[in-house]
Amino acid sequence: MPETLITPGVGGGLAAPTGRPIAVSIAGASKSFKLPRNRASTLKERVLQPRSARTFEWLHAVQNVSVDVEQGEFFGIVGRNGSGKSTLLKCLAGIYRLDAGTIMLRGSLSPFIELGVGFNMEMTARDNVIINAIMLGLSRREAIARFDEVIDFAELHDFLDLKLKNYSSGMLVRLAFSVSILVRADVLLIDEVLAVGDANFQQKCFDELERLKRQGRTVLFVTHDMASVERFCDRAMLMSHGNVLEIGDPATVARHYNILNFATAADGEEAAADVVDDLSTVHSDATIVGVWCEDEEGVRVEQQEHGRTGCVAIEVEFNQTVQDPIFTATLRNLAGTKVCCVSSQPDHGETGTFRAGDRVVSRLRYDNWLAAGRYVIDASIARHGTGADVLDYRPDAVSIVMYGARPTVGVVDLPSTFEITAR
Repeated sequence: MPETLITPGVGGGLAAPTGRPIAVSIAGASKSFKLPRNRASTLKERVLQPRSARTFEWLHAVQNVSVDVEQGEFFGIVGRNGSGKSTLLKCLAGIYRLDAGTIMLRGSLSPFIELGVGFNMEMTARDNVIINAIMLGLSRREAIARFDEVIDFAELHDFLDLKLKNYSSGMLVRLAFSVSILVRADVLLIDEVLAVGDANFQQKCFDELERLKRQGRTVLFVTHDMASVERFCDRAMLMSHGNVLEIGDPATVARHYNILNFATAADGEEAAADVVDDLSTVHSDATIVGVWCEDEEGVRVEQQEHGRTGCVAIEVEFNQTVQDPIFTATLRNLAGTKVCCVSSQPDHGETGTFRAGDRVVSRLRYDNWLAAGRYVIDASIARHGTGADVLDYRPDAVSIVMYGARPTVGVVDLPSTFEITAR
């Protein structure tokens, strides 16, 4: 199998401690951008201030990142916006050249890292599929042979001869993802752009990720969906401000991502910096250790039928004595809109007293009248009262697809009746 050296130099070792070959080796990778300040944006500014000093500042997007990814490993890369995840993937794809360090890739590469990259918007889907497949390493004969398979997956048979500039963002995602996964590359780079697709196509993509994992393909997966990280990834890496904070077990990394994200949102950058300095010191009176969805029989599910009773289960471990905590699950659609909230506090009832070492599962049940689509669930536990004193919070803890027999234009499809009377 060929080895591709993305930047000059010697990468990491080509064998892991487990004995499996290294598919991706990143050693001391750094990338910075020079950002101009006091830039004249109009002709008037240039005339009135012809000799004004131009100053610059540096954005250190990726700083001394080193990691080896084994062949066949599903590796997650997580972090808040601006942490350097996508920049690192673009360095891996050869879009950006590193300022320092090396990247070694073993085998062929298929990147799916930014909507529309590599597409010619003035050309048709038919031509773009062939050209992109060839650019990703297929021969023209192989590209033509797999053309129907790509279009079948993308479900774009009626739009083959339409120029891509007339495609919607969802159609572009379908086409790009279909090409990238069906070239059967050794290493796949997948960024968060999957979130643009509709619910049905997202489920199709998740099924495809399951297939890639079963096949033992090497995948570097950037996402904000911690449920997907825990579901697919063998290991994960947490980044912040271009630095690697942690590499390890997906559940642990997902937990620390949520702590970092919530600390920043709730208390500002200064509090988040304290979390970054030492994630191991983070402590709470209660810790959410698991979130999942169940059907009416108590079976864990990833899909739910409209009109049935749904359930969000939140498993919590208590580190201190807590009396009458509030358990809450908030469901958001793919547009980020909070659609509904289910809580243990609708009637301000008591939930009990829990002591250090107790581990419980709180089940929040609801009648599912939600419109068909994918929803993500934020889970939290708060101290008794208004719910403002949050003990632990897990955004994007799990996702679920709702399906039903009829379409609706709203976010809910409420049970209803009608009657007609003569006047």
